[in-house]
Amino acid sequence: MNLKSLRLAFLTLPLVACAQTAAVAQPEVVKPAPGLDGPLLYQFLLGEIAGQRGELKLAADAYSDLADKIPDARIAKRATEIASYSRQPKLALKNALLWVELDPASAKGRQTVVSLLLSAGQVSDAKPHLDAWLRLGKPEETFLQLHGLLARQNDKLALSNLVSDLAAAYPGLPEARFAVAQFALQAGQAAKALSVLDEALNARPGWESAALLKSQALSRKDGLPASLAYLEGFLRDYPQAREARLTYAKQLARAGRLGDSRQVFEQIAKESPDSPGAHFALGLVALQGNDLDNARTSLIKAMDLGHQDIPTIRLYLGQIEEAQGKLEQALTWYKGVDRSPVYLDARLRSATLMGKLGRVREAREWLAETHARNDGERVQLIQAETMILRDAKDLPGAYQALSQAIEKMPGAFDLLYDRAMLSEKRGQLDLMEKDLLQLIRLKPDYAHAYNALGYTLADRTARIDEAIKYLETALKLSPEDPFILDSMGWALFKAKRPGEAIPYLRRAFAAKPDPEIAAHLGESLWATGEREEAQRIWRASLQTHPDNEVLRETVSRLTR
Repeated sequence: MNLKSLRLAFLTLPLVACAQTAAVAQPEVVKPAPGLDGPLLYQFLLGEIAGQRGELKLAADAYSDLADKIPDARIAKRATEIASYSRQPKLALKNALLWVELDPASAKGRQTVVSLLLSAGQVSDAKPHLDAWLRLGKPEETFLQLHGLLARQNDKLALSNLVSDLAAAYPGLPEARFAVAQFALQAGQAAKALSVLDEALNARPGWESAALLKSQALSRKDGLPASLAYLEGFLRDYPQAREARLTYAKQLARAGRLGDSRQVFEQIAKESPDSPGAHFALGLVALQGNDLDNARTSLIKAMDLGHQDIPTIRLYLGQIEEAQGKLEQALTWYKGVDRSPVYLDARLRSATLMGKLGRVREAREWLAETHARNDGERVQLIQAETMILRDAKDLPGAYQALSQAIEKMPGAFDLLYDRAMLSEKRGQLDLMEKDLLQLIRLKPDYAHAYNALGYTLADRTARIDEAIKYLETALKLSPEDPFILDSMGWALFKAKRPGEAIPYLRRAFAAKPDPEIAAHLGESLWATGEREEAQRIWRASLQTHPDNEVLRETVSRLTR
């Protein structure tokens, strides 16, 4: 709660003994607080005025002192709330314990004590208060509230055991079994979750929430096919279970069965033509299957029906237009994305399209106006700007943009790496080496810095032995990285050791059939006399990457 809200909270509470108004027509009947004498009245006013002024600690201390002196649950409750607002959890817990001591039948008080105890890691101490809370209300409702209250606690196994202990007193209550399953699954106990869910579903056949949780547990324990098989059977028995059908369709898409998924979503959309969620999901499946026209139709339908995530729909529509070469239309969609989780993605895509359309200045201004929440997002904006400048062949401008950003963010390792790679592209190997060595000093575990330095020294200079040492370090840091394996193979080839190079290059190519790796592997094979295999690798790579300059140059040089 911000300061303004807190002040309003104080102002809207009555000034006499914190009297509460019930949420029903008749006011709550409460025992009047004992009369306030001079010192206690002063204490009360001190707490009120301090709270209105935003002096939270003073207000919390004053009310806690008042709660200790006046045995009134309403004051203890108020003291708990103020201590919580002022972020004093120990004081809040002390006051909350006093609150339930004075009013043992307060479900809200018990819930507050439980939350504070769990936040303090006192799981075992929370159990009697949870027991009391369950007895105070309807346990079937309380068990379903537990996950929302407790799920954020760190010790998942302790929570699972706690809820199991609580549920033992309610053996015939399906909701108790459901709660046990929720916490067991959260603690990684999928088998336990499945066992108690079977009990819950036997007690209440067709319970959709339990069926959905069981499908999740099956997916964790036995994989996606097991979950799909279960949902298929459940839907045969309960064809009206809409959420289960939605989950089934989503899982079909995850399993790569896009056609089946699409059929299910189409049926859902047909049965619920006014459901924005159904049309949104149908659009995503069509998009995943590269059916761009139908994806566009479904997404626009979802937007027209008032889907809650309009920014994401606009982002997808922009991607569809971009994929179809309609860059101006794509730009319009991207520009329509406002502040949301996809805001930065849309802004970056907008700038990139402006660059492709030759509007470099507009792209740079657009990026400069983009709100960045942290240094990580600022780095992404600078990287987008430098890429646009590089594509426009303005290498000096890109270098200047990176240098200015590095001055402001000296700890941005990715920008230092990007500037080094730009220097290499400009033929300024001394500047490249300087930046990479600086990066290695700042971040000794940055494998790609060693890789870039080692590869460039091997490829562009006679310092082969030095290059191999850098690459050995890179491989220690990231032994399965295909690009580092390729660099080591190429360095060994340049050292006139093609036989030693080939195993590295084969591993690299198997992990990532990149055209430049194909060029290096082929040239090493060529040098050892395995020319038929070299040509076979080159032909296959040229079919998928016909315009790669390194691959084309290698093939032309060796086979002409």
